[in-house]
Amino acid sequence: MTGSTSSDLEKDSIRINENANATTTPLYNEHVDITGVDERKLLRKIDIALIPWLSLLYLLSFLDRTSIGNAKLYNLEKDLNITDTQYLLALTVFFFSYAIFEVPSNVFLKRLRPSLWLSGLMFCWGIMMTVQGLVHNFGGLTGMRWMLGMFEAGLFPGVNYYLSCWYKRSEFGIRAAIFFSAATVSGAFGGLLAAAISKMDGIGGKPAWAWIFILEGLATVIAGALSFFIIQDFPDTAKFLTEAERTVVVRRLQGDDQFSAAGEKLRMKYIYKSILDWKTWIGMIVYVGADMPLYAFSLFLPSIINQLGFKATPANLLTVPVYAFACLITCVVGFLADKWGRRGYFNLNAALSYFAVYLATCGIYPVIPNSIAWVSNNVEGSYKRSVTLAMVISFGNINGAVSSNVYRAKDQPWYPLGHGLVLLYIGLGLISSTTFLVLLKRENAKRERGERNEIIGDEKSSGHEINGRYETVADAKADKGDEWSGYRYTI
Repeated sequence: MTGSTSSDLEKDSIRINENANATTTPLYNEHVDITGVDERKLLRKIDIALIPWLSLLYLLSFLDRTSIGNAKLYNLEKDLNITDTQYLLALTVFFFSYAIFEVPSNVFLKRLRPSLWLSGLMFCWGIMMTVQGLVHNFGGLTGMRWMLGMFEAGLFPGVNYYLSCWYKRSEFGIRAAIFFSAATVSGAFGGLLAAAISKMDGIGGKPAWAWIFILEGLATVIAGALSFFIIQDFPDTAKFLTEAERTVVVRRLQGDDQFSAAGEKLRMKYIYKSILDWKTWIGMIVYVGADMPLYAFSLFLPSIINQLGFKATPANLLTVPVYAFACLITCVVGFLADKWGRRGYFNLNAALSYFAVYLATCGIYPVIPNSIAWVSNNVEGSYKRSVTLAMVISFGNINGAVSSNVYRAKDQPWYPLGHGLVLLYIGLGLISSTTFLVLLKRENAKRERGERNEIIGDEKSSGHEINGRYETVADAKADKGDEWSGYRYTI
């Protein structure tokens, strides 16, 4: 066996999947010979092409949206002559524009090329971030925060949907975790960077906080321009893969019950299905149970540490080990959830840990990518999944507006309102995760008993009229997506 061919086990796996689907789903690129493709090497090739750069982009995204928390420690409020209430409002407006534009952005991402859409968004928000360092008053700061949220809205839901179009359901969790862990790295990196940039205070007549916005914004502009050439498009058109490799990627997804992997035309029916699906709405509550605490943690950790008696730069530096620990825990949870296929249980375990700063990272950060992977694993149909993920993430982000207003200066040093609401949201996350888990298990059991079987062809004995009548199983899959009786939900 040469290194260029797949192992016997991998070949058998492909043949089994192809034979199992031969009478149900048309074989993608049937004329293409894939025997020379090594799946493990192909997966590594995809990982290298996608994950590092996308993670860097999210690092810059999270850094740009939360760096205002670090900048605040360097006289932002004093220099702009704004009150604590106005500062909180400036944080809040970001989340409204961010949430509003996430769903339409995901639809555009599917309609357009990811390399064009994502790079364009990034270039524009980099400009907004840079201009944020040039504002002189409350109105200017608020306006830039709105624009920043509008352009940043498409990256996180877009990339998660994009990755779900490349990987099998059992492979998606660790990739989502590594991608999201860039947020934890940005927390650590943001503290170090703010401390370093603060040394530029007074250069060019600009205060330290302005230089934080300007330099981080310029870095994002450069990354956005480069992204046009680096970001790959969807598997069926990816230029860095051979035709045989593209074929293997699509067939692997189809064998994993992602029937739309070979392509799907936009129909309003798919969007309506996403909106009316109960999994979308429970997923939104699951996600918000972690997302609101995440933003509260990210925006106010420097200030909370500052209240312990540390000055601005030491306070920023003390956030570094906290975020580094969060990065490690997030990746470990993503790996184990993929391996064991029990994502819901990790949500229940992790969400109990908001007791101290280090334990908070265990309870907040891993739940975000795990929840996204959990929702994504249970939605089939390209457009339906793109809308569902965007709805889930946008609902979480609109609640970031709550987190922006709960850690008030007058409540220091104990912040009873902030901590109390964070615990409330974590409670919602626990309840909704448990509900989601129970309902998914119940639905899988109904499908095992044949209660969801459709009628295929003229064989009435094969199913129930209420579940639909189709000429072939392939027709049932294409029309019903994850509602097809043979689809099994990930618990």
